[in-house]
Amino acid sequence: MIYDVRTYTCKPGTVPAQLKLYEEFGMAPQKKHLGEPVMYGWSEVGELNTYTHVWRYDSHADRETKRAAMQADPDWHIFLAKSREAGHITDQRNQVMVAAPWMK
Repeated sequence: MIYDVRTYTCKPGTVPAQLKLYEEFGMAPQKKHLGEPVMYGWSEVGELNTYTHVWRYDSHADRETKRAAMQADPDWHIFLAKSREAGHITDQRNQVMVAAPWMK
């Protein structure tokens, strides 16, 4: 089991607008290909103006297959275009983490 942890930094005060954009245009195509996220949330304390989402995959091959299908989906590209146009995101950090052996 692996986890894809993605953290985005937005311009101050724009996280709610970015999440609304995702809810309206990105959530459906992403869930269609990746399933339900393990977690999707934003920071209240610490590094502000950030949100993080975590996705679970059976393997690196599973991740590659699912993300390739999502990248081929025209609805996903509509969200990407609207997100670029909005310009809220200033930074992105990704980690692919391996689950500890005792995690189920």
